[in-house]
Parts: sequence; structure tokens; C-alpha cells
Amino acid sequence: MLPNWMRRPFDLARLKDPAYRFLFEPGPANEAVSLDCETTGLNLRKDEIVTVAAVKISGARILCSERFEAKVRPLVKMNPEAIKIHGLRERDVATGRAMAEILPALLRFVGGRPLVGYYLEFDMAMLNRYVRRWLGIALPNPAIEVSKLYYERKYSDAPPGTQVDLSFAAILSDLDLPMLDQHDAYADALMTAMIYVTLRDLKARGVTIPRQRYKGFGDFGAG
Repeated sequence: MLPNWMRRPFDLARLKDPAYRFLFEPGPANEAVSLDCETTGLNLRKDEIVTVAAVKISGARILCSERFEAKVRPLVKMNPEAIKIHGLRERDVATGRAMAEILPALLRFVGGRPLVGYYLEFDMAMLNRYVRRWLGIALPNPAIEVSKLYYERKYSDAPPGTQVDLSFAAILSDLDLPMLDQHDAYADALMTAMIYVTLRDLKARGVTIPRQRYKGFGDFGAG
């Protein structure tokens, strides 16, 4: 598969609606959008989005006043395991709008800004199912994965065999950030934005996240 930057000229040529050429134009300097979706399940072929949220980031500021939230009415049944995760039942999303009604506003909110997320690949794959049907292309936006940024700050120089924990809870705890109502799309997008801003600051200052020191036989005291 071609990387995003190599696909862009081909995707621009295939774009079905020229009104959305703005997706290929750079967004405002130093801005990004934190994105999260909740879904009917984890099957990328069959499941659908039920809520989507996004919040803009400008430099070190999270623009909570510039947020996007939408409830989506899915065309498939909710997986019981998904209900356990996000707590949304079919009747909770029955009043939502069709994704075809929501997508134009979401794309205009995002524009050409990079997308920030936690395991963003899944969210973008879900969104791209709708975007491809409508525009004939996948989202051309650069993708920034916060778990990768966290790995670089904490584990990039770790010795072989180091136990790696990339869970959302571990990242928030390490960065001393609050755990909000996880698996709520807006709360997840907001927490991800906080992670992103914090990790960018650590990188700019050349700060790494300390790891718990492995204790070998010579590291234990006598008492």
C-alpha cells in the first residue's frame, strides 16, 4: 500500500466532488484535530459508527469551544460486547442522523489538519468506509498516533524484554492527566488531545518518561 503522501496526487485526481479539494490543502499552521469514534462493534467490514467527536488543537492549546459531536443512526445491530464498552444501546442512537448527513460538516470541521488519535487507524478505517462511498477516496489527512509518540518518549531505548504498556490508562497515569468518562467519544477525543499536547511538550524539551528499573539479582538489598 502506498504511503499517504504518495497517494495524495492520485486521490486528488479521483476526488468525486471538487468542493472537497480543501481536504488536500494544509490546515492552519500548528493546528490538528483530535478524533474519536464509538462503533457498533470492531468488525471493519460490517460494523458502523454510532458517535463521532473531534476537538481542535492549536499549538499547546486545546480549543474546547471548537468541538464537533454527532450521534449516528446505524443500519446494523449493536454488538452486545460494544454496548458493554461504551454503554450505548440501539434506542440511545435511534434518534441520531444518518452518517451521510453528518460527514460533510465533520470534513469541513477537520479540513486539511492532521488527525490525532489513540489507535487512530481503526477510527480512520471506519470513517473511510463512508468517505470512499461518497468521495471515492480515503481521508488524505496526516495521521498522528499518540501511543507511538508515547512509546518514543518512554520505550525507544528500552532493552530487549522490557514490558511495554501502551494502554490509555497507563499513558494518562504516566503523564499525570485526568481520566475522564472513557469510551465517550468527546471525552476520549479530549483526553487524546491532552496526551498529544503533553507529549509534544516533552519532546520539545527533550524529556523522556522514566521506566521502572528492572531489578536483577545484584539489585536487591540484604534486608
